[in-house]
Amino acid sequence: MTTVPAPPSQEKTPNRLQGFFGSRPVVKLRRNKLAVVGLIMTAIFLLVALFAPFIAAPSEAAGRNCLRDLGISQTRQIYNPAGGAFWQVLFAAPPSCYRTERESFSPIPTPPSGTAYFGTSQGYDIFYGMIWGTRVMMKMGLVIVAITLITGIIVGAISGYYGGWIDNIVQRFIDVMLSLPPLVLTIVLLTVLGASISTIILAFCLTGWTQYARIVRGDILRTRGLEFVDAARSLGARDFRLIFKHVLPNSLASVLTIAILDLGTIPLSIAALSFLGIGLPIGYTDWGQFMSFARSWTDNQYWYVTVLPAAFIILFSLGWNLFGDAVRDAFDPRTR
Repeated sequence: MTTVPAPPSQEKTPNRLQGFFGSRPVVKLRRNKLAVVGLIMTAIFLLVALFAPFIAAPSEAAGRNCLRDLGISQTRQIYNPAGGAFWQVLFAAPPSCYRTERESFSPIPTPPSGTAYFGTSQGYDIFYGMIWGTRVMMKMGLVIVAITLITGIIVGAISGYYGGWIDNIVQRFIDVMLSLPPLVLTIVLLTVLGASISTIILAFCLTGWTQYARIVRGDILRTRGLEFVDAARSLGARDFRLIFKHVLPNSLASVLTIAILDLGTIPLSIAALSFLGIGLPIGYTDWGQFMSFARSWTDNQYWYVTVLPAAFIILFSLGWNLFGDAVRDAFDPRTR
């Protein structure tokens, strides 16, 4: 008697992408309406940052330096994908394009018009400053968080996994760094080295990695003693493989949620420095500068010089915080 083999199953094995979107944390995020709202808000700001040169294109009257550095003479040439200016301004805009267009030198604000959609403050075009400022804040926030996150993960992983005298040295150094107030250290660096994008990034990176290192160290101390790590070690896995394949991937949930929240708070800190007059140079597309310009014009007649820049700052921070809080709750095993 012969047996007929059963036909192969027609069901496809779910790939990693399907497994990710079907996981419990992602399902919880999709069901959280505030998380969806925050994700949409952050996505809008990301799109504004990416396409800032086309939303607020440099004008032929006030943006001649930007057009000159792009090798063109007319604004409409920016919108031509066949030209080199289109791709240059999209991915590597010259520094002159980040200078806020100045419509006049009058200190008195002018209301929104066809040439300045959000009006002017100290003669600077608020619309141009807000749109290009979104790109500046998003870029600086991503760079600072990426550098501090990677540094904190590496230092925290080494400290937590090896322990002993290595852990003591690293933790004492972190204690010294935490004893220095971040704002004071930032002000000192900006005063000594001069205000610039690179200086601000350096100042935030010098102090920002310590919180990530502390969090990663604590999670690794908990993870390194679990059974699956002992099993991998008994099979001959080396320290590098144990750390980066077994221990570290199971210790990043907390630090990643903190990083998402920092993407919304670091740009606020940068704007605060400019508001205090120690941030980016005057005329650079920076949200904090426009809030500083508005201090002398609190009359309801000039509402646009305060409300519009404040709206960008509040909505930007709100979007990242809504999404970050939802991610933290979704990946917290204590929540159901």
